Amino acid sequence: MTKPATWLQLVLLCACLCSGQSRAADALCPDAELWSGKLITDICWGCLFPIRLAGGVLDFRAPQSKGSGDSSVGDDLVPSSAASNVYCVCDGKELIPEVGMTMGYWGPARVVELVPNPWCAPTLGGTKINQSNVRLWGGSSPVVYDTDEIVFLNYHYYAFPIYVMLDLFWEDRCFADGYKDFDLLYVSELDPTWNNDELAFFTNPEVVLFANPVALAACSFDAIAASAGRPIDEMFWCAGAWGGIYPLSGHAHPGEGIAPRQSSLLMTRATAALHRRGLAHRTVGDDHVCGGTISPFIPKSQYATTMFYPVADTQSKHAIGESDLLWGAGHSYPGSGEYHVYILWRWTDCCIGF
Repeated sequence: MTKPATWLQLVLLCACLCSGQSRAADALCPDAELWSGKLITDICWGCLFPIRLAGGVLDFRAPQSKGSGDSSVGDDLVPSSAASNVYCVCDGKELIPEVGMTMGYWGPARVVELVPNPWCAPTLGGTKINQSNVRLWGGSSPVVYDTDEIVFLNYHYYAFPIYVMLDLFWEDRCFADGYKDFDLLYVSELDPTWNNDELAFFTNPEVVLFANPVALAACSFDAIAASAGRPIDEMFWCAGAWGGIYPLSGHAHPGEGIAPRQSSLLMTRATAALHRRGLAHRTVGDDHVCGGTISPFIPKSQYATTMFYPVADTQSKHAIGESDLLWGAGHSYPGSGEYHVYILWRWTDCCIGF
């Protein structure tokens, strides 16, 4: 088996080579420099905490980093639906029950990049992974008969189990979806529902119930809860202060330019769409310590995010729907600053065998 250090060196070398080629090919695709020293310096390693072990909470961060006076009020809160039992029993080899203790932790699970230039991959060193029709270009533009702007961005969804790649955890049940390497999982350029609201409606007919003024007005309650670090899972059609999750397409409005609020909303829609299609797992709760299960609606409380590019969040993560007034200042600027790369953190409950 390849040692983690050797594996990372190979990845960094390949990324550097690809980056040099891509810059010559396309100047409109910035390099997020994920596979560089920023992999160490620009990730919020303290966001791993708190850890819940056998029903107790462990937190080894310095007191000043635990949220008192911090902009992310609920950063160090364990999800309300997290596993609370001390012991657990799961089927082992040959279906023989194994007794263990519960563990829950925050870990980077995905990297999601939102790009106006189709097929541009800042995460892969600024390379273009394919050529595309001009109709897939994104950005912001005025809405007809209105002074607002509408934003359209494509997204690329990567598996990013960095703890596994660094060999920090060893229990297979703590890797709910089975991904143990960095991998490209989904690209919106191949999804016709992402740039067409009508097609998105036919694949998600529940949009009739939730994409209306009454349902969106109720999202104000979720916005307040999310800004306190407690998004309401039952309000799965809301992304807190970011807006409504439906329709599950790549259009967001209103706004001025491409702001973190809009790219965060589209990142949440992308995650919700994958849940709706059975491609994402629920990993939080006593019923999921033996492995993740398919969840057709996004369990918002099990996710949190940090921006990696263009401005890295290295001190705290923020809940789905947390107002960008608390964390988004200076996180976007014209040009390369309109390409946003996020690390999607996921709370995972698992059963560690004795």
